[in-house]
Amino acid sequence: MFTLAEEFTEPDDTSRAAEYEQPLTERMRTFLRLEFLYQQMLFHTETESDWSSRAAISSLLEITAILMRGDVRSEVMKELERQIELLRRYQSQPNVDAARLQKLLDNLSQLRTELGDTGPHYLQPIKDSEFLSAIKHRSAIPGGTCEFDLPDYSHWLRLPFRRRLTDLETWIRVMRPLCDTVMELMWLAREGAVVEDRVASSGMYQYSISKDLRCRLLRVIVLPGCPFYPEISGSPQRFIIRFMQWSDTENRAVQTQKDVKFQISTC
Repeated sequence: MFTLAEEFTEPDDTSRAAEYEQPLTERMRTFLRLEFLYQQMLFHTETESDWSSRAAISSLLEITAILMRGDVRSEVMKELERQIELLRRYQSQPNVDAARLQKLLDNLSQLRTELGDTGPHYLQPIKDSEFLSAIKHRSAIPGGTCEFDLPDYSHWLRLPFRRRLTDLETWIRVMRPLCDTVMELMWLAREGAVVEDRVASSGMYQYSISKDLRCRLLRVIVLPGCPFYPEISGSPQRFIIRFMQWSDTENRAVQTQKDVKFQISTC
């Protein structure tokens, strides 16, 4: 028989590297938020509990709120065209895996077609849903989606999982072309970056980027076993990384005075 302490022992993550990302442009900031919410939504969509369905709806509404601010679809399309153009330049380069490159280009072209087919009013089905609009309106109030506030929402959450899943997939299908494209663009950005070893003297590292280079995303990789985490601030041309020493939830973390080995990549 397990004791309470044995049951809730936390997994040891010290053997794995930890990655921290900092967006350096507004476009990349939006993409990272969409990627985060999309992954969260898909995770909860696949789980049968009504609490997970609640979480999936919450993520879906947050994604919708982001997509309704400005022309995100246009930004995604511009970034997609830029990546296609960059990859096409490699077709004339020697020692390139032509088959793999063509597969990447075909995939991006397919995403471009699917995104283009959505049209500028692709979110209209979600906007027209009175069910989702009511949840969105009540979500602005703490605890506003309780059973007594939204009895129809409570009833929907009690429906069989397959029925809820059908509805969720219908709503997700509206934004899937855009979100899938963002996921692919983020993967390409990360895969195309070169990882370099660095040392933060007394816990701090400063770096300036040449104006000729277009840096949109900074990735800091903390090596396995490192007890510190990075706080990152900066712009596309210059950034500062401070490695902080965690104490507990009652005390503020402080910058370590030790030299810290880490890895960095700029995308």
